[in-house]
Formats: sequence, C-alpha cells, structure tokens
Amino acid sequence: MIRSDSASAFITTEHEIAGARGSASDARRSAAEAALTRRSVRAYRDVPVTDEEVRQLLTLTGRAPSAFNLQPWRFVVIRDQATKDRLQAAAYGQKQVGEAPVVLAMYADMEDTMAHLDEVVHPDLPADKKAATIAMLERNFGGMTVEARGVWANTQANIALGYLLLIAESEGFHTSPMLGFDAETTKAILGLPAHATITALVALGHGAEDGFRSHRHEVDRVARFV
Repeated sequence: MIRSDSASAFITTEHEIAGARGSASDARRSAAEAALTRRSVRAYRDVPVTDEEVRQLLTLTGRAPSAFNLQPWRFVVIRDQATKDRLQAAAYGQKQVGEAPVVLAMYADMEDTMAHLDEVVHPDLPADKKAATIAMLERNFGGMTVEARGVWANTQANIALGYLLLIAESEGFHTSPMLGFDAETTKAILGLPAHATITALVALGHGAEDGFRSHRHEVDRVARFV
C-alpha cells in the first residue's frame, strides 16, 4: 500500500487508482500517485506546453543519477509541425508524434560527454583530484569503441527516461514514449551526430484520452527476498 502525499489514506485498488487519476488530471501529484496512475497517451488536446514548463521538466529529469555523474543524455525539443510530420513518417505513422504539442527526442551522446569531462567532475574537488578523475575516465572509456561507448551511454540515458516519464505525470502532463522509429532517418531529420544513440521519442502534452488501463506483475512474480 502506498500513502498519498495529500491525505492519510492509502491508494490500494484499481478503483482508487482510477479515482486518483481522474481527480488529479492536469494537476500535480506525488511520485507514488504518478507511478500508479501513469498511462501512455496517444491522443492530445490542442493545449500548449510552454518553454518554461519544458525547461522545468528537463531540469528535474536532469536530477537522475548516472555512473560517474556523466549525464550523457541530450534532448531536442520539437514544436515545428513540419518537423513533427517528418518524424511521424519516420516513426511509422504513429499519430501522437504529429498530434502532441511537443515531442522530445532523447538521445545519448557519449562523445560530447568525453569532450567535456571537466563539466561533470564535482566542482568542490581540489585541482589535483579533478585532474585525476578526468584521467581515470579517459582511461576507462578511451579504450572502448565509439559504438560500445554509445551503448553504455544509452543505459544511463534510460535512467533519465524513467525520471522524465514519472516527473511529467507528476506535473500534470501526459506522455507516450516510443522506440518504434527509423533511427538513421530520425537522426538525419534532427541533425544529430552519426554516433548518437536515440533513447526514445516522447510525445508530451495534455491527453485527449485516458489511455489503456495498465496491468503489471505482482512483486512476488518479479522479486525474491533472500
């Protein structure tokens, strides 16, 4: 049972989850409520999402952890309808790409990260420790191929993707993450570097539908306590 932030009651049943979803539509909710009520939404109302709202969402998403604090995730915020139409074609016609007011293209760019390691080393370290940390990172990742670095970076970006989806829901937005797209065409449309790995396209806005009721495994199906 998970306690809501707003009251002492517990959200325990599908009926209560549905009620929480309905009452909190387009309103902020706790992380626990967002986890329980989130659904992928593929139809969107013509309601704008401001740059300030997107910046706030990406700021909170950027709080996600990453190994060595490397933060290899990057984003393209797409509003232009002509670009969204091209992306929709690259995403095999998925309507939410063209319909959502904002589409976020999330990708991992480890080469950009490696070129700016000074940005991720903790600023409170003394100069010699900073230099030693950068040298360690260059040794650890420098021996990997560009492709292997890209795969590793995408594992980190997926942590941030989870943050993005949960925070968007908690802030009153609806989302639809997508992996169904032609990656090379998408990179060409957005002018991304060839080495980039696209983590997901994410439609973002205010839903015009509820989406399918979610069903998930029980804890005992996926976990062992030892």
